[in-house]
Amino acid sequence: MGEQTQTQTQTETQPHHDSTTTTTTTTTTTSTAIVEATQTPTELTNGPTQTSSPPSKIPFRPRKIRKLSPDETPDPNNSTQIVPIATTETQTQPQTPTPKPKSTKSKIVQHRAAVQAVPRMVARSLSCEGEVEIALRHLRSADPNLSPLIDLHPPPVFDTFQTPFLALTRSILYQQLAYKAGTSIYTRFISLCGGEAGVLPETVLALTPQQLRQIGVSGRKASYLHDLARKYQNGILSDSAIVNMDDKSLFTMLTMVNGIGSWSVHMFMIFSLHRPDVLPINDLNVRKGVQLLCNLEELPRPSQMDQLCDKWRPYRSVASWYMWRLAEAKGAPSSAAAVAVGASLQHQQQQQQQQQQEEQQQHHQQHLMDPINSILNIGYDYLS
Repeated sequence: MGEQTQTQTQTETQPHHDSTTTTTTTTTTTSTAIVEATQTPTELTNGPTQTSSPPSKIPFRPRKIRKLSPDETPDPNNSTQIVPIATTETQTQPQTPTPKPKSTKSKIVQHRAAVQAVPRMVARSLSCEGEVEIALRHLRSADPNLSPLIDLHPPPVFDTFQTPFLALTRSILYQQLAYKAGTSIYTRFISLCGGEAGVLPETVLALTPQQLRQIGVSGRKASYLHDLARKYQNGILSDSAIVNMDDKSLFTMLTMVNGIGSWSVHMFMIFSLHRPDVLPINDLNVRKGVQLLCNLEELPRPSQMDQLCDKWRPYRSVASWYMWRLAEAKGAPSSAAAVAVGASLQHQQQQQQQQQQEEQQQHHQQHLMDPINSILNIGYDYLS
């Protein structure tokens, strides 16, 4: 029994001893491998040495490179001294700075300074004393092609003064009518209102379409007159507001009235308000005059007029007046509607022509009577 117990103890302790032996062997093997690993570099010392290249990384990390000033001299005893590497990147960066943002900014500043240095001409109303003469001098210098026209025709006169409401009603009445027919209807309209001073929004609204039709005003024009009077009565428009509005706002507000388009607004602004810088781009005779003045093969489109006539600013109204004269001289029909909204040029021309004809007739009659008077004088002298 005791022998069995002894053999069992031996068999049980034997595996444990084996495992300990195995562990010891493994540890010995590992330590041998470590020793071999540590001995490997010494064994490869005879081969070609592979050195790391930290200097090659310096050009790619320029922040760690300290530039030496020309006065500083390298110290041979200083082992931590950084020697600048002569690479193309480190050489070109300090020599060629990038002044692009600065130059762009300086150009903008110079441009603004140049714009501010150029005085901007501010035009007054053409009815102001001496303003037309100033406009003519400006147009002569801005566009030499206008000089012959300015020399050929007398300067325009802007001396008609009417209330905006009266001028707008007159513009509506003269639409699409000859000058004589429009004048006849306008005269009857004035008498129906009790004179020009009686042409007020309340008076126009009180007139029925039948009353207006009796004096020759069509039903459509009657609705236009009533729409204008209602906008005055509702406070949308007023004479004082129209006079004080700038050109762009005035154009927007007046085109809201039924029957008043861009052409009517431009005529109203030139001949009634005497605005100096208005270009009627939709007027056929003005476009024809620009075509003749610029020797264009085709009639310029309204979208091209602003660019072609930009050099006339701020007196495009006066230049447009000469475009009408140029077109009329080449056989284009006279702008009777421009007369309707306040320009009395055509009427003045007709009066001048009539006076010239009367003077010619009187001169011709005197020329015919001279031989008769001479004969009578001879007979009287003979009898005496």
